Amino acid sequence: MKRILSGHPWIYDNEIKSVSPDVNDGDIVDIFDWRNKFVGKGYFNSKSRIRIRILTRTDTEIDRSFFEAKLRGILRRKREYRNGSFRLIHSEGDGIPGLIVDKYSNFLVIQVNTLGMMKLKPMVVDVLVDLLNPRGIYEKSDSSSLKKEGVKEEKGWIYLDGPSLIPFEYEGIKFFADVEKGQKTGFFLDQRENALMLRKYAESKRCLDVFSYHANFAMNILKGGAIHVELVETSKRANDNVELMMKINNFKNFKIIDENAFDYLRKLDREKEKYDIVVLDPPAFAKSNSNKEDALRGYKEINLRAMKILRNGGILATSSCSQVVKREEFEGMLKSAAKDVKKKLILLHRGGQPPDHTILLNVDETEYLKFYIFKVVDLGF
Repeated sequence: MKRILSGHPWIYDNEIKSVSPDVNDGDIVDIFDWRNKFVGKGYFNSKSRIRIRILTRTDTEIDRSFFEAKLRGILRRKREYRNGSFRLIHSEGDGIPGLIVDKYSNFLVIQVNTLGMMKLKPMVVDVLVDLLNPRGIYEKSDSSSLKKEGVKEEKGWIYLDGPSLIPFEYEGIKFFADVEKGQKTGFFLDQRENALMLRKYAESKRCLDVFSYHANFAMNILKGGAIHVELVETSKRANDNVELMMKINNFKNFKIIDENAFDYLRKLDREKEKYDIVVLDPPAFAKSNSNKEDALRGYKEINLRAMKILRNGGILATSSCSQVVKREEFEGMLKSAAKDVKKKLILLHRGGQPPDHTILLNVDETEYLKFYIFKVVDLGF
């Protein structure tokens, strides 16, 4: 109960004493503590281990006015991003559990991850249309969590229409969000500021972007003046989109490598290839604590190989989006890898997700991205 009273929005099945018999899955419920004191309101699902996700701590109606007030508050807080492409609603971080909304140019992409939010979706969409007047809204509710919630996937345009590849621009680079067939909402907006940081290191450098996906890092490196970038990615769809984005941005000094990242890094190590910058932006290697150790071994493997193929004094940009892998565990892995290959890691930047991907310090699950830039130096120097 202490966790809940300190601001965490999740109530687990083993924390509930009783539920009114007339409550159905997806319903809004009033929550009371052991003293029968009001705690808040949230939506209920008996199929989920997280039985209730809290929407408010006040005794207010969960109606259109509620969501309008919520969204107006979010827009005020994120006003610096409003004219660009950004994460508008970051689920629990922004006080609307189970809902992600990304804005690409004048289009919105929404991802619903819970039954309760699926029931509230029409009201939320109505508010989004009224306040933002988007050119279109695409729903991409296809996460694995929906099955646990007892909800079917829903994908498609739910307000007006738009292209399958939504064009948007960030800091002078033209991108596409692959809303229909891409991962998540079509692009990883959480890395856009991190990728931008690499421009200042890139001039006249030979670079490698591993797990390149939509080439956010690679294109920023090229924008910064790199002489050549290799992109390692096995998704044909992503690679086709990258070819298109490279063309419209007039980037020519690149090569796409359609190979397994682990195998390719080992190959480069065997052949004693050397790079000035190596970027590692892998998918989440661990979705739960049960496979965390395997994930850390995987992270160590790719980071160790990257350190070995960097020239002395080269730049390593490395990240993890596995929420269950904590920052101290990731840094411990990096120290171990550096020790094994006799390297020093000079920290140039330690960061994570940008402020539009809102982090609540008392809700650990809202923080997931770890991102670092190191200068990698031989121990003898």
